[in-house]
Amino acid sequence: MDRLFHALADATRRSILRRCVRGELSVSRLAEDYPMSFAAVQKHVAVLERAGLVTKQRRGREQLVRTDAEAIARARQVLDELEATWRGRVDRMARLLAQDPEPDDKTPKEG
Repeated sequence: MDRLFHALADATRRSILRRCVRGELSVSRLAEDYPMSFAAVQKHVAVLERAGLVTKQRRGREQLVRTDAEAIARARQVLDELEATWRGRVDRMARLLAQDPEPDDKTPKEG
């Protein structure tokens, strides 16, 4: 899970992932659209690959990158579970804050 979040933490990697969801692209084609070196784009793709979000396949002289649909679904499931957990916690805090405080001996008295 750490590799997943590390991979998704970078805007360039998220962009590469979105583009590859639409279809298989070569690393050289991906590199054309970013203001960085080919080697830098290769490193971003490698991070995505280690996280299991994309796969690379050599076809001739090109390295083709495609998303792993199952990995994307697993990532979404993890994020959905985290969202549900945090929404539940926020809802509980909101309910607690909405309750009237019970008077006790430590409450300052007006007067």
